[in-house]
Amino acid sequence: MNPQFIQLLSSVTTAVIEIILLLAGACLIGFITAWFYQKSYFTPIIKKLEAEKEELNRKIDGLNKDIAGLKNDITGLNSKITGLEKTIADKDKEITELRNPKKPQ
Repeated sequence: MNPQFIQLLSSVTTAVIEIILLLAGACLIGFITAWFYQKSYFTPIIKKLEAEKEELNRKIDGLNKDIAGLKNDITGLNSKITGLEKTIADKDKEITELRNPKKPQ
């Protein structure tokens, strides 16, 4: 083979390898820079959102407890309503008996 061709071939191969290594290094530097940037930029936002989520979860738990208490109040009031309806029915019956007294036979 021609010595100039061998020298040209080896220099092209060396140049390609050097370019690939430099591109890989640039990619690595870019990746690390972007990773540190997103970490410094988004970490406070994520922490804020997580704190808001915890607060909302606590509010939801409180509201669920309020709902359970109100359901208990509803059942108590419903039982009170049935008792009052029974009392009203007894009083209505007593009123009708007083309006129409039975005649002794």
